[in-house]
Amino acid sequence: MDPTRRGVIGASLFSVALTIPGWQDVIGREDAVRSGRMARIGMPEVNAVVRMTDRLSSLDDEFGGRHARPMAAAYLVNTVGPYLRADGPDAVRSAMMSAASDLCYLTGYMAVDEGRHGLAQQYYLRALELAGIAGDHLTYCTTLRGMSVQAVDLGHGRRAMQLADAAAAAAPVAGPRMQAFLAGQQAHSAAALGDRDSALRFMRDAEKAMDIAESESKAFGSYDPSSLAYHLSQVRYALRDVKGSVAAMQESDRTRHDVYQRGRVRHRATLAERQFELGHLEAACATWHQALDDYPNVQSGRADERMRTMLRMIARHPGNQHVQGLYERARILVPAA
Repeated sequence: MDPTRRGVIGASLFSVALTIPGWQDVIGREDAVRSGRMARIGMPEVNAVVRMTDRLSSLDDEFGGRHARPMAAAYLVNTVGPYLRADGPDAVRSAMMSAASDLCYLTGYMAVDEGRHGLAQQYYLRALELAGIAGDHLTYCTTLRGMSVQAVDLGHGRRAMQLADAAAAAAPVAGPRMQAFLAGQQAHSAAALGDRDSALRFMRDAEKAMDIAESESKAFGSYDPSSLAYHLSQVRYALRDVKGSVAAMQESDRTRHDVYQRGRVRHRATLAERQFELGHLEAACATWHQALDDYPNVQSGRADERMRTMLRMIARHPGNQHVQGLYERARILVPAA
């Protein structure tokens, strides 16, 4: 076992004991959320939860999970929880469970960004239960994919592949953008396992699906060409094509919407690490400076980790003038571990 904290956490989280609830297994578990009658709800309450989730997601994209997750958690407990226990027409209750599932998924994603992986899994598993009860395949598959992302980032390629495959299997009828969304994660997971052929096949599937999706409509705030280029970068890097991964990450950065400030910090820092790995020290320092431009505005454990990695990497070149300037700027901004 990797003796680092990351390795120990990952091994405990992704043990064999953690099972994936199948779609049919969760359909009949409505009693888990229907435990009382505190009010009567209608579609206005459902619409309020959907709109609040959208706004919390925007806050997360811009400012990071450590900023937005406590608000999402409080809203789940204080508002959505009572709605789930309330009376109402069957269609309304189903819609509320679907909305709550989406919010649980988002809150889990925020917890991952904080580095609170055990908490994230609790939210993810509740999201799966609610999505199954509501018959919401989209959120069900999205949550499984989110769990796969968490697993691959923690170094558990086999579990990531299992979760990515489960997400794809649970979406038998998916539009092209969703197909690209799922196939991209399958490609990253396969690459993490060293399965080059499968990784490239899934990546081709994702690219074909994205071409179809983009020809039909442009979808802001969804899986888009920037996300696809990011997946391609991750696949290439896992397959040891560092130069190719840099080119794909640059394309992802070029096409990313401005509102994704947290992602911009993380991905630019990752790009700089790979430029550094290629020996392009001046270019890496310039990219790290770009990441530092937005870094003070975000509250993200994953962004903090990337910046601490930067400090460890540049410490190998203490005499370089570009490194010295970067270090003097970063040491004031980057928190201690």
